[in-house]
Amino acid sequence: MAAIFVASSLPDLGPLPGDVSDKSAHSVAYAGLGVLVLYALARGRLEGVTWRRAVLAVAISILYGMSDEWHQSFVPGRTADWADVLADAVGAALGVTLVGAVIALRAWGILRVSARQRRAP
Repeated sequence: MAAIFVASSLPDLGPLPGDVSDKSAHSVAYAGLGVLVLYALARGRLEGVTWRRAVLAVAISILYGMSDEWHQSFVPGRTADWADVLADAVGAALGVTLVGAVIALRAWGILRVSARQRRAP
């Protein structure tokens, strides 16, 4: 959250390298945020991930995205954009869905966990 706040506090980021759209950058950043929020809600364990926590992680990420856009409205040279909030929401949902996919692949035996990871508390 701190990295997103700092980036949104800068007056003008200019164009992103490689012609990456700002919406893509929003989606990637909020995918990461969604995963980290879910990780925190699950107390750092994949076994702690539930539907409720997944939905809550997406909701928290979206609310943070909304507050971030509001914050940007006070930064010179920046504006609030609802399309950015939508990109944030899509990213958060995709990030949390990716975690769900990893859990499903592990449950189906397609993705295996190393012995070292199994011994970790």
